[in-house]
Amino acid sequence: MGGLVSESKPARPNGRRRLVAACTAGILSLGAFALSSSAHAAEPGAHHLADRSTVSAAHVPHISAPTASVNKSKLAAGAAVQTPAPVRYDIDGDGIGDQLLRDAGYDWWNSLAGGGQELGYFDDLYTDVLTPGDIDGLAGPDVVGLTASGKLEVFSGATFPRDPSWTSTGWTIYNKVIALDDVTGDGIPDIAARTFDGHLYLFPGTGSGSAPFKTRLLIGGGWAVYDQLAGAGDLDGDGISDLVARDTAGNLYFYKATGVATAPYKGKALIGTGWNTYNQIIGLGNSESGAGFLIGRAYNGALYRYAPNGAGGFQARELLPEGDNSDLMAGMGGIQNWGKKWLFGVTSSGSMFTYRSTNTGTLVRRDPMGGPNQFAGITNIALGASPTDDGLPELLFSSGGSLSNGSRGLVTNSWSYNLMVGPGDVSGDGKGDLLARNSSGQLYLFKGTGTGTGYSARTLIGTGWGVYNAIIGAGDMTGDGRTDILARDTSGTLYIYKGTGSASAPFAGRVKLSSGFGAYPKIATAGDIDGNGLADLLAVNSTGTMYRFSAHGTGQFSAGVALGGGWNTYSKLF
Repeated sequence: MGGLVSESKPARPNGRRRLVAACTAGILSLGAFALSSSAHAAEPGAHHLADRSTVSAAHVPHISAPTASVNKSKLAAGAAVQTPAPVRYDIDGDGIGDQLLRDAGYDWWNSLAGGGQELGYFDDLYTDVLTPGDIDGLAGPDVVGLTASGKLEVFSGATFPRDPSWTSTGWTIYNKVIALDDVTGDGIPDIAARTFDGHLYLFPGTGSGSAPFKTRLLIGGGWAVYDQLAGAGDLDGDGISDLVARDTAGNLYFYKATGVATAPYKGKALIGTGWNTYNQIIGLGNSESGAGFLIGRAYNGALYRYAPNGAGGFQARELLPEGDNSDLMAGMGGIQNWGKKWLFGVTSSGSMFTYRSTNTGTLVRRDPMGGPNQFAGITNIALGASPTDDGLPELLFSSGGSLSNGSRGLVTNSWSYNLMVGPGDVSGDGKGDLLARNSSGQLYLFKGTGTGTGYSARTLIGTGWGVYNAIIGAGDMTGDGRTDILARDTSGTLYIYKGTGSASAPFAGRVKLSSGFGAYPKIATAGDIDGNGLADLLAVNSTGTMYRFSAHGTGQFSAGVALGGGWNTYSKLF
């Protein structure tokens, strides 16, 4: 199994965390690593870091549909009387829409009215899941999962997350796939996918489990301006499910469905502003009343429900009783981050500790990795994004001219690089890659093979990278779904290199972000901390206070937010 770490078991009945093989015994005499469930009272930021492991099964959130009182008489005047689209995901058959999510421990759940159903863990940590409805014409709703390597898989809702009934490859050319319900008028659910350059394509459903989607049809270009796309269901009462889109300025637009496959949507209509107060816009399709609705997830985890007003807009929002900090939820409108979501720290004595993010802007309490001082003397170390679809990061470290992987053993006994970073897929093939710099300032790309057992032959990215005292990355920071990196020079100036997805030239020219990062002796990124799907920046000042700088999809970062003190106990964060 890939990865290197396990989490302490959450306090929930039957909750299961994955125990992952750690370091092979004897590598550099470090022995086997394992995470302890104990916490230390003097840990950095102890009074500021949330502990997500206390979530119980009773707190798996349920997104209730709008009540049946939202009826057709309240919808758009003059709307044609049509058969309402069915509830998109009713897994227990009670006529009420349900919710599919992956929790903080990577277990899958169906959240049902009145309770929750645990589905367990599966090796592939899907970058996105869709619940478009009944795809294959058989009983019950289906589930679509998308992996980092570009596999699109269809499951019966009764068997998810195991035993897909259909698999397609090559979906790495898209940065977002969304469920639409039926927008072509044939009663069969459809999906859509957006390319990196902003072209949106419709994949009409066929009703066949062996070939569930027809050849794609171009909806149009220009969709790259949106950081959230959600299939909201029928918002104007005409019986056809509509689409909503949000731009980075927080403007929300309504795209009315036409029921015509060759031109499925009319032009956009602005229906709201200020929607960037949410880190995710969630579309779950129609409720039992036949009306669509939206959910906004605030950065503190609060959930707000928006019922339609019948004209393509919404009534006043309603705060739901349960908040949410799930790792992934079906219907999320953002591009889900596919980099590491861990922060590791090594003390000056060589002891290592790990943190997880909460998806609400903070970090879970630390856990020790291995025994005391096991990393003494090892300074060239990195936490690479998962090289496989299992989504778990892997520890890479160099000593004595060799490169080792903490869970897989020796990678090579010929390693002469003074800095390395595993930011994710920079070559565009969906496989986690490695960057390494030598003493001459040359930066090389080592493409991942997708197996986790090694890397392809190196490719020179460029020269002159010796001017930087830090190069970091953990996925997408600019909102296009490509993996980016940050670099800081000795004057404290911070630059961003936007990913291109091309192995031959994986980064565009640098763009200056700030000249003030010399005030932070340590900078790092733990991936997406605040739940919007973008990798955030962490920086520790000279007094040991850590700050989070959230990425917001424009290539820039928000002002720093303090996450607590005590972080100067670490000589290295990664």
